[in-house]
Order: sequence, then structure tokens, then C-alpha cells
Amino acid sequence: MAATIFFLVWVLFITHSAWTQSVRQLYDGYETEDWSSHDFSCPRECFCPPSFPTALYCENRGLKEIPVIPSRIWYLYLENNLIETIPEKPFVNATQLRWINLNKNKITNYGIEKGALSQLKKLLFLFLEDNELEEVPSPLPRSLEQLQLARNKVSRIPQGTFSNLENLTLLDLQHNKLLDSAFQRDTFKGLKNLMQLNMAKNALRSMPPRLPANTMQLFLDNNSIEGIPENYFNVIPKVAFLRLNHNKISDTGLPSRGFDVSSILDLQLSHNRLTKFPRISARLQHLHLDHNKIQSVNVSRICPTPITLRADQDVFIHGPQLSYLRLDGNEIKPPIPMDLMTCFKLLQAVII
Repeated sequence: MAATIFFLVWVLFITHSAWTQSVRQLYDGYETEDWSSHDFSCPRECFCPPSFPTALYCENRGLKEIPVIPSRIWYLYLENNLIETIPEKPFVNATQLRWINLNKNKITNYGIEKGALSQLKKLLFLFLEDNELEEVPSPLPRSLEQLQLARNKVSRIPQGTFSNLENLTLLDLQHNKLLDSAFQRDTFKGLKNLMQLNMAKNALRSMPPRLPANTMQLFLDNNSIEGIPENYFNVIPKVAFLRLNHNKISDTGLPSRGFDVSSILDLQLSHNRLTKFPRISARLQHLHLDHNKIQSVNVSRICPTPITLRADQDVFIHGPQLSYLRLDGNEIKPPIPMDLMTCFKLLQAVII
């Protein structure tokens, strides 16, 4: 029990480390920066708060072009404008930029000048949500840690796009137009430190191939995925949070081991086509199986069996770790089998 709790806390800590570490670095740099050499001019289209000299606020102003960015700026807010292009010229002196928010504009791939983004050698966060992009922009700076591309029209990922993004920890591609054909076996090659990948609300029918080994959070809700290849999880041995809600997964589409993967702590399979309770790991803590076609709960089949563990692992001191189980919207009729509680002694909530 103690080991499992420690592991969960560790996963949550690691998945948030990119944010906290980056913010800490930003503020540490801010405190030591020598401001005497910087230009304190402010573009007339924007607002420069005197108390926050590294920030430039240009959002919600109907801008059609990016103004010239002063050299002192670290945080650039340009969201909710009418900007169609990202030329290189406005960023020539903006060598300190860490954060760019260009959400809710009209930016296309043709409007991004080659080198405009890759020249920003210290950029950590890039927000391009709600634009008109049809492919993942490239080239991008090697320093980038978070890339947010939700709600565009992305259907293509050019070969080599991610090859130099070894610092990227979060990639958000949800609500785009990605098909299975958008991925090659080496599409994600180079993303050595990626921890969170979100490709929900696309048009995928298969699981994306060869994901980065450090992936901990994988979100694939609202696609048309029909199955999971055998040994798929061997490539992502650290995955802890897996969301596959609103797909077309059936019993025959599951690997022989099901989801008996020791790293998975939270598994969401709501609104699929399962008729049987899938095989799970003893370490799993949260399981969402609501709105499938499950008719009964065969505890003798689903109760995880003891496995050989190192002496410092205590999964079976208290038995399987499942504490939350959702089964509503199936064809199961109460009462809940008593042996379900006998197997999963830590269950705190069962929704049926």
C-alpha cells in the first residue's frame, strides 16, 4: 500500500515537474537579470506593466500583425487577435522569449516564416491553439518543453518534425484531423522526455505507433479506435494514466493480457463496446467501464492474481489496489457480487 501511494505521488510529481521547473527557472533568471542594458520601449499596440517588465500584453486588440518585440520580453501574450502570419523580423531582438501565447488567431502553416520560431533559442512554452494550422509547424526550437496545438486542422506531421525536440514534455494535438496515415514508425523519434501526449478528438482508428518510452499520460478519447495491438504497452512501460473513452474498442480488440500492466494507475474505457470485464493489474486504482455492453461481473476472472514481486513491493499486503470502479450504463443488474469486495478490499466507490 505504502509503495503504491509513493508511486502515485511520484508520477504526479514527475508529470508536473516540467511546469514547476520551467517556472522556477524563469523566475530565477528574472531575479538575476541585468536590466540596465535592455530597451524599455513598449509597442503602442500593447501594454507593458511597469511591475512586470518582462511581459508584453497584446491580446484582444484586433491585431493583424505581430509588433516588434523588445529584447527584454520573456512572456508574450498575443491571443485572440486576427494574426495570420509569424514572420521572422518581429522576433529578431527577442532572444529572451520563454513563453508565447498565439491562441485564437488565424495563423496558417504558409504564414509561418521558416526560422521565425526556431531562432528563439530559449523558448519553453508555445501556444497555438484555435488557429488554422494543417500540419505541426517545423522547425521549432530545441529548447521547447510544451507545444499546444489543440483545435486546429492538423492532419499531417512532416517527417523529422520532432527529431530535435528532446526537451519536449507535453504535446497537445487534441481536436484536430489526424488519421492513422499521419503517423510513421519514427514520427515521435526524438521526443526522449515526452510525458504527456493528448490526441483526443481526432479520427484515429488504431493506436499511434512507437510512442516515446517515457510517456506517462496518454489521452486518446473520442476517436474511432477499434483495438490495441499485442504487446503495445511494452514500448511505454511508464504509462500511468490511459484514457480511451468514446472509442470502438471491443473484447476481440484487446491484447491477450488486457490491461495487466503494472504501471497503469488510472484506466478509462467508458463508452466503448466491451461485453466483458477486461483483465487488469493489481496496481490499478481507478477504472472507468461505464456505458459499455458488460452483462455480468465474473470476479474469479477479473481478480488479479499474485505475481512475483521484489521484497520492497507490497502490492499484495492489502491485495489489489482498486479503489474506484464505475460500471453504470452497462447491462449489469444489481446486487454487486460480494466476492467483488472480497477481492478488491480497498474499493471506496462502486457506481453501477
